Amino acid sequence: MADKQTVQAHLPEHGPINPDGREVLLSLRNVDITFGKDENAVKAVKNASFDIFKGETFSLVGESGSGKTTIGRAVIRVNPCAAGEILYKGVRISGKIPRSLDREVIRNIQMVFQDPAASLNERATVDYIISEGLYNFHLYENEADRVRKVETMINEVGLLPEHLTRYPHEFSGGQRQRIGLARAMVMEPELVIADEPISALDVSIRAQVLNLLKKFQRERGITYLFIAHDLSIVRFISDRIAVIYKGDIVEIAETSELFDYPLHPYTRSLISAIPIPDPKLEKHKVLFTYDPSIHDYSEEKPELTDIGHNHFVYGSPSEIEEYKKIREQGEPLKSITILPEDQEIASSVAQNVQLDEDFLQTPPHDTGSIWLMVLSFLLPLLGLVGTLLFKKFRHFRNYKMCKKGTIAGFAVLGIIILIFFILLGLAVI
Repeated sequence: MADKQTVQAHLPEHGPINPDGREVLLSLRNVDITFGKDENAVKAVKNASFDIFKGETFSLVGESGSGKTTIGRAVIRVNPCAAGEILYKGVRISGKIPRSLDREVIRNIQMVFQDPAASLNERATVDYIISEGLYNFHLYENEADRVRKVETMINEVGLLPEHLTRYPHEFSGGQRQRIGLARAMVMEPELVIADEPISALDVSIRAQVLNLLKKFQRERGITYLFIAHDLSIVRFISDRIAVIYKGDIVEIAETSELFDYPLHPYTRSLISAIPIPDPKLEKHKVLFTYDPSIHDYSEEKPELTDIGHNHFVYGSPSEIEEYKKIREQGEPLKSITILPEDQEIASSVAQNVQLDEDFLQTPPHDTGSIWLMVLSFLLPLLGLVGTLLFKKFRHFRNYKMCKKGTIAGFAVLGIIILIFFILLGLAVI
């Protein structure tokens, strides 16, 4: 089978069917992605494996630097794989492939980038930006057909045909992202990689762009690899979610399954970070913090394992057994803890009591008398000695007064000496 994949020059009409009867559009098999060489090599993605089914929205979630975008760029053949392989419709598209297959991959897999300003050519009109893919693959019969396709697409993303003669700098961030979306969708792709397409947009514009993505999915059956760092966004648009931490896929599950049973501690920490719309509840929320040191992988090596319910978790054999027990209990896990109001008040009172105790521990003669500042001003050398002594014996109020007087005394003394030398110089002349 591997030999056939290496020599295949064209994509089949359909991908392989998994045991559940679903068509597998994209597969990652033990993918490693490394940057740098030898001692400076950094493994950005480690042994990543997952399938994306046709027509679904598969979200890849993790913090900045976890390897999300690296995987997306590897799918479009920008980042090479150090190990493993990427299959599209069962055909290997990673590594060296025939030019004909490369063109089909470009045609079928499009990407919507995170920064709408940086991903558009500022010197090109919107008409050319959207038409560039049509030109390169000659996906139009004549000029009238090209214009019709571009105008139809610009209308579908919520812009007007008169916008086609303008340049990207004349648009807002949300409008630029719509242009980037139109550029991808005009190619009629099967798979779209949306790399945090809404993170650079205002909150009011985000919903509009998400609705556009879902609209294209309903009308055209497009499959999405949606890359994000915010679980509150992907919860409402995803069919399945994969969580990635420092290059490792730590959990994969359907959306409802993942939020009801977040078994990996890192997933629980991401869920606990989702803001609560009620400010009172958000104020009393206790964050779940992930500590990687809780894992001991010195003897047992971790693997991404299916624990049932189409739920994959990364862990050692002993951890996997514990995860299975928790899942089989069937009780949803609570990731967000709200501190009771009276408990919060008690905590605040205890904090104030501690502050009072710290205050009472200061020496009784540490009054911060203003006469100390006056004396230090008149006798700055004596004030300097007092400053050092008060600081040593923790008389902080007295220390501050002496310090202020000493600085002011030395400043005035310096000015007097300067004036004396100026007058002396004038008398000599």
